[in-house]
Amino acid sequence: MSHSASDSGPSQHTILGTVLTMPVQIRTAEQHMAMFSVDADAAQRMIDYSGLRVYRFRPRRAVIVLMLMRYVDGDLGPYLEYGTNVMVNRPGSEDAGLRGLGSAGAFVHHLPVDGEFTLQAGRQIWGYPKVLADFTVRGADNGAGVRGADNVAGVREGKPFGFDVNIDGKLAVGMDFKPGLPVPSAFTAKPQVQSTYSYLDGVLRETEGQMRLSGVRYRPGGVTVRLGEHPYGRELSTLGLPKRAMLSSSVCNVQMTFADAKEIS
Repeated sequence: MSHSASDSGPSQHTILGTVLTMPVQIRTAEQHMAMFSVDADAAQRMIDYSGLRVYRFRPRRAVIVLMLMRYVDGDLGPYLEYGTNVMVNRPGSEDAGLRGLGSAGAFVHHLPVDGEFTLQAGRQIWGYPKVLADFTVRGADNGAGVRGADNVAGVREGKPFGFDVNIDGKLAVGMDFKPGLPVPSAFTAKPQVQSTYSYLDGVLRETEGQMRLSGVRYRPGGVTVRLGEHPYGRELSTLGLPKRAMLSSSVCNVQMTFADAKEIS
C-alpha cells in the first residue's frame, strides 16, 4: 500500500506495515561500479519498451553501467542491490556527444535485491523493477559469501572485491573488481543530482536523487564480468559483454536521498 500526505506536509508511503516519510534517506552505503561502451542499436532494442532513447556519446555507441550497492544504514534497512543502468536522453532531449554524457539520465533496466521490504518499496514508490535474488560477496572483511558483510575497510583500502547474483537458482551476473586509485575528496565531495528512470506496469517514471560520495577510487578497466544462463545474463551478452570496461570505481560511502517518483507517461 502506498499513499500521500496532504499538500501541507511530506508524502508518506506504507510498505509492509511500515510508514516511510519522503524523501527516503540513505546514510551509509558502499558502491562498486563499471561503465561499458556498447552498441547503441543493441542497447536501444533492449530498452525500447520504455519509450526512452539511449544517449549516444559517439554516433554508434551507448553507455551501460553495472553496479553493486551495499546499503548499510538507511530508511529501507540493510540490503544488497545489483543494477544494470542504461544512460538515456531525458524525454524531449536529442543531446549526443561525450561532453553531454554527465547530464544524461540513467534508465534502471535490472534491479535485483535480497530483501522483501526494499523490493516492495522500490516497486510501489518508484516503479523500480526490483526482483528477489541471492548474492554472494567476495572480499568482505568478515568472510566471503556473507550477506551484508562488513566491507568498509576493504573498500577504503582498495582491496579486490567480487560478487555473484543468482536469480531462481541461475547465475545472472558476476563481477570481480581490481583496486583503483584514490581520488582527492575535493573532486568528489560536492553533492550530485541524478535523475533515474524506471518503467513498470506500463508507467514511465522519473526519480530525482541527490548523492554525496566519499572514499572514491577509479581506474580504467579493472573489472571482470561473468554472465550466466539467467535471462538477465543472456540479455547482457547481446550487448557484447563480457568485455573491457571503460572505467571502474569503488566508493567507501554513498549518502543519498530519494524523492517521490514523477509519472511521465
